[in-house]
Amino acid sequence: MKKITALLLALIMLMSVSTVLAEGERVLNICTPNSDGLRSIYPLFEQETGIKINSESLGTGDCMARIKAEKEQEYCSFDLMYGGSLANYVANADLFQDYYSTEDEFLMEAYQNQLGFCTNYTVDGSVLLVNDDLLKELGIEVHGYADLLQPELKGKIVSADPSASSSAFCQLTNWLLVMGEGETAAERYESDAAWKYTEDLLKGQDVKITSGSSAVYKGVINGEYAVGLTYEDPCVTMIKDGAKNVHIVYPVEGTVFLPAQIGIPKNCKNLEEAQAFVDFMLSETAQKFLAEQTTSRNIRPVEYTNDDMTPLADIVLAYEDSNYVIAHTAELKTRVGDILNK
Repeated sequence: MKKITALLLALIMLMSVSTVLAEGERVLNICTPNSDGLRSIYPLFEQETGIKINSESLGTGDCMARIKAEKEQEYCSFDLMYGGSLANYVANADLFQDYYSTEDEFLMEAYQNQLGFCTNYTVDGSVLLVNDDLLKELGIEVHGYADLLQPELKGKIVSADPSASSSAFCQLTNWLLVMGEGETAAERYESDAAWKYTEDLLKGQDVKITSGSSAVYKGVINGEYAVGLTYEDPCVTMIKDGAKNVHIVYPVEGTVFLPAQIGIPKNCKNLEEAQAFVDFMLSETAQKFLAEQTTSRNIRPVEYTNDDMTPLADIVLAYEDSNYVIAHTAELKTRVGDILNK
């Protein structure tokens, strides 16, 4: 009986220690629209900090909606939003708290934190993903936005909804800029030529609108569509992982590369852990990992090699007027929404 009692006491003590360890475990709850490639950095963060990540994949609009729906609660379900465009964060600035990382000063000057409520950590470009087999069957080539108006492509182009998806909205502002007319970026965004192109593309070409960005590049890879309006990171990742008969087109009219952001909700529960993730993503270790091990681009100067990425020097670049886009985001979304709903 004494031995049994001793054994029971030992088990109770062991369970108590385990409970304490579990209660003391540091966790970080993340919502993210990011692809598998960008999420592959999680184990490195966990290894470096001892913080366990719980991550839920949602579209940018869905992440923002969840955070907004829970803003009056004591704590949000998520401690951090990982990914999404600047315009989306600016439109929801009231949901996020200011944080300036000590690593921010080491970033390229253009990408240092100017707003407080969101932090840049990488840049991504708007691209076209084309299915080589389908284009061959159609007897056409695609080198840029103008080529998308070829009659053979009617009903064979896919995009996410620019009013809800950050990647699709970036596509919208990219083609408005490079297909518009005018001396300034603002004039091109507002020009009749830009919006005529928008209607000719979306309605005239019967572009298929998906519920999320991942359905765009997957639809092209699976042969459902000939061309997808998408973004660089997941396309390079899937080609690197073996996707066949597809390739990336950087539009000859110009590709805009924009920074992606991280934001910490105001009612974040695990604040120190969220700040640690921001610091980590700007660190030399993480920026080198992004540049070498993923299909994203670094914004902190680091030495790296990556044969899977097209050098920026080989791409025709266009430069967004971020101040204009931020100030007119709601208007642009409403206008493109009206076209889609005709």
